[in-house]
Amino acid sequence: MIDDVAARIRQNVQKVIVGKDEAIDLVLVAVLCEGHVLLEDVPGTGKTTLAKAMAQSLGCTFRRIQFTPDLLPSDVTGLSIYNQKAQEFEFRAGPILSQIVLADEINRATPRTQSALLEAMQERQVTVDGETRALPRPFLILATQNPVELEGTFPLPEAQLDRFLLRVSIGYPSESDENAILRRFRQADPLSELGAVTDPVAIRALIEQVRTIRVEDSVQSYIVKVARRTRDHEDVTLGASPRATLALYRTAQAWAAIHGQSFVTPDDVKFIAPYVLTHRILISPQMRVRGREPQEVIADVIATVPVPVASS
Repeated sequence: MIDDVAARIRQNVQKVIVGKDEAIDLVLVAVLCEGHVLLEDVPGTGKTTLAKAMAQSLGCTFRRIQFTPDLLPSDVTGLSIYNQKAQEFEFRAGPILSQIVLADEINRATPRTQSALLEAMQERQVTVDGETRALPRPFLILATQNPVELEGTFPLPEAQLDRFLLRVSIGYPSESDENAILRRFRQADPLSELGAVTDPVAIRALIEQVRTIRVEDSVQSYIVKVARRTRDHEDVTLGASPRATLALYRTAQAWAAIHGQSFVTPDDVKFIAPYVLTHRILISPQMRVRGREPQEVIADVIATVPVPVASS
């Protein structure tokens, strides 16, 4: 059932996003794990379009926040304004109180404004003027940042990076896909006509079903060993946190589910691990000077941790 719904969502988003099935599936994994995605890519590759297409396909409310240096925390969470006619304060909700939120160019906001997202991302609630308000479900933040243009930006702290379930790069389309984009967008924008293929109530039910996907003890042990190997790797000063271990477990379940499996295999873990762990480790200064990248370290971890073998 989960894979049937996933297929409908994938096909619907593909009407707008051409040739990026993997990125679509990874965002869907985040939805089913109630996690958040950091879309890191150059401008014009379809990050905003992907967020809008996913929101419309799921039948969810969607808001976009353009992060700038002068953006205030209250611009994100909302604030209480005094209503002179009613002679009382009334709360005006910020864009964060939506089901899918696009945090565009998140690294252009000051650390104070970035921190306004922390409570929402981890606890799915916001506190304004001492009153806590629950966020709607499903709740997903899709944050974008340009990895090339760094002038006037504020790098995300490790604590905030750790709250992103996945880091995904969409990348440039192939030549054939780029030709298909031109043909598809030649006369009209298909995004404007995209309808919903499911609804938030059904998605919440799928979220509960994903957690029933079986993970054998040997595969669970493999997940733990992969995460722990990042902590004692010679090129790493900060390894993956226990939150990352849980994220790897949950995303492997969701990846298996959307592909029609009733259990998680080591291959599922090996595939999803780079998207879960790469942004959660910190390379030592000596290795950074030598050009060592987090992606290389995670590939090394996957290559060296023994894969469990099915018992006969």
